[in-house]
Amino acid sequence: MRRNRGFTLIELMVVILIVSILAAVLAPMLSGRINEAKWTEGKSGAGTIATGVRAYIAEHEGTGTLVFPVSGAGNFVPFGITDGDLIGKYFAVTNYTITSASYDPATGNIGYVITVAAPAGITPASRTLTTVAGGAAGVWAP
Repeated sequence: MRRNRGFTLIELMVVILIVSILAAVLAPMLSGRINEAKWTEGKSGAGTIATGVRAYIAEHEGTGTLVFPVSGAGNFVPFGITDGDLIGKYFAVTNYTITSASYDPATGNIGYVITVAAPAGITPASRTLTTVAGGAAGVWAP
């Protein structure tokens, strides 16, 4: 008598079911990671602007006259930022806005609010980079 070797149909169906369940669970998790990776580019651009704001205030010792909000192509030049510095795969110079910036000469604290608007297909619609108490670092918030 000859014995056939191989998998039965039920065994194959069980394997397909397990793989399908794993794919259904992992797909949403991976899409969330992709969205966060895209926002990393936006955060990097906001950090570039924050560095430019701090440099501008240091150079002008708080005496510079700028009207806020500042946004759009060519408008970040006073901060030493060219349009090419803010162009990425997902975000462009038009996605960034300096909502406000301030300098307190008594304490030396620098404050700023930088808003990043998301392009189509990226959520949430916008995020901000703001200074914390003392103006030492920025906080990235949805």
